[in-house]
Amino acid sequence: MGDVEVLPVWEKWNWVLWVIALSPAWSMFLWGFWQQSVLPRLIELGEIKAEADCLIAQYGSRAEEIAFLEEDRAWRYSQNFQQGKWHRVRKELWRRYDAGEWVGPEG
Repeated sequence: MGDVEVLPVWEKWNWVLWVIALSPAWSMFLWGFWQQSVLPRLIELGEIKAEADCLIAQYGSRAEEIAFLEEDRAWRYSQNFQQGKWHRVRKELWRRYDAGEWVGPEG
């Protein structure tokens, strides 16, 4: 029969302790990734465009600034989902600016 290397008991427990110690960090990382990156992408594009339309109608050329303030506020209060949502709204505003559909912050 082949030689099978058996780990000492303390080495097996060492791995178990590492997994237990690092699981809260990994779970928080995955939760933050889910809240800030995955969930905001599940918002329908129509809702993002409607939010951008409201900002343009209400604030005109300051719409991107207001969206940035909302994103910053969400960051300060650790609202990951809202931060991701407002980031998507800002991206939509800049897409419109690049396409010439919105005057932008200079206008």
